[in-house]
Formats: sequence, C-alpha cells, structure tokens
Amino acid sequence: MKRNGIVVEDLKKIYGSGETAVNALKGVEMAVMPGEVVGLVGPSGSGKSTLLKCLGAVIEPSAGSMSVGGQTIYDGRWMVRDLRALRRDSIGFVFQAPYLIPFLDVVDNVALLPMLAGESNAVSRKRAHEMLEALDVAHRAKAMPSNLSGGEQQRVAIARALVNRPPVVLADEPTAPLDSRRALGVITLLNDMARHYETAIIVVTHDEKIIPTFRRIYHIRDGRTYEEQGEGIMTYEQTAEK
Repeated sequence: MKRNGIVVEDLKKIYGSGETAVNALKGVEMAVMPGEVVGLVGPSGSGKSTLLKCLGAVIEPSAGSMSVGGQTIYDGRWMVRDLRALRRDSIGFVFQAPYLIPFLDVVDNVALLPMLAGESNAVSRKRAHEMLEALDVAHRAKAMPSNLSGGEQQRVAIARALVNRPPVVLADEPTAPLDSRRALGVITLLNDMARHYETAIIVVTHDEKIIPTFRRIYHIRDGRTYEEQGEGIMTYEQTAEK
C-alpha cells in the first residue's frame, strides 16, 4: 500500500508578539509525495531554517496544518502526544555533518534507532545490516566512524535516517562538505532510497552542484514558498555538461 508523504497547508510561524513580532513563515504550502525528492532553497533569513524545524516537529508552528505519512501531526496545535516518538519513528534526519556516535561501530550507530523504538537487539541489527547493504557500506559494519571516509560516513547517516522506514526524511545541507562526484552520489542514493522505500525526502541546500538534480524545487522567500519545476538531471556527466 502506498504511503502518504508530507503535506503542509497555510503554515505560519510568528516569533514574539506585539510590535516586536517577527513573521518568519507567512502561509507556507508544500506537498511531497512518497518516492519523491524535492529541493528547498532560499537565502539566509528567508524562513528556511524555521520551516525545517517545524517540519521536523522541533518547534511549534503558530497556525496552519501539517500531515506526515497520512497522519495529521499539527492543526492549529500538536495533534500528537509524543513528539519524540514522532521524530524517531516517522521523520528521518540527515545533516551536513554525519553526527555518528564515535564510540559505536557502524552497525550499532544504525541499529540504535530501532532499539530505541522497542525492537530487539537481533531485529535492530538485522535491519541495520539490510540498510547498510542497500547503501553499499555493509563491508564497513564493524568499523568505527573515525575510520570511515567522508562519503562512507554520509552513507551511514542516510542508513540511520531510513532504518525505521519513516515516511519523511529531512536532509539539511547533506552535500555541503563533499566534492561534485560525491555530492551527486549522495543525491542519487537519496533518490534510490526514496523510490525503494516510498519515502518523501526534502533536501535543504545551497549547493549549486545538486540543484539541477531535482524535478521539483521549493523556493522560500520572505516566509512564503514558490514551487518551480526542476531539470531532474541525475548523473555527474549530465550536470557537468551544463
């Protein structure tokens, strides 16, 4: 059965009140379907970070609605009692830095989230190995994070984000520290994983190397989103020709 992705309607966020109030989001509209990877771009101060924190249930919006995987999580107020469980089970996060736990090996870094969700050690490690295999880093399962290359660390971070099969993944500048080939490799992986696991993925980026890869892009300016159809180029060679 096909899952729902993420739908945002008239989302607003106001910081402060009265004359000092700041309207960070002014009615954001967004829909990302299962299997889709979209870009979110915008200048500093445009509301991009605020939107990402709202989507990740890190801060509370002021108005509007959000649904994740077909479940309404916010509609003028939080509709979910346990936001920590929501973030753990329904929203995967990939950051600019991998943020792997340095004293755990690769498989334990990935298995930790299923364990926290209540899965047994055996089931958690099995799922971690399956995800590492899908991302072609299973041969590094026993390695410590400090012994991985930058590209391998980011693959492990993606495995960790996807191991609980969340309907939504938020990737915040995941390619910023990488060269062109590695950056485009990460985006290709995200597209493959989105299709395979029917995950809706939003990639926040300033990285011009990867912008041509998106088939849809949301620009955010002055707290509002504007949708644009992208080029959808998925290979390094095609992008280099541009």
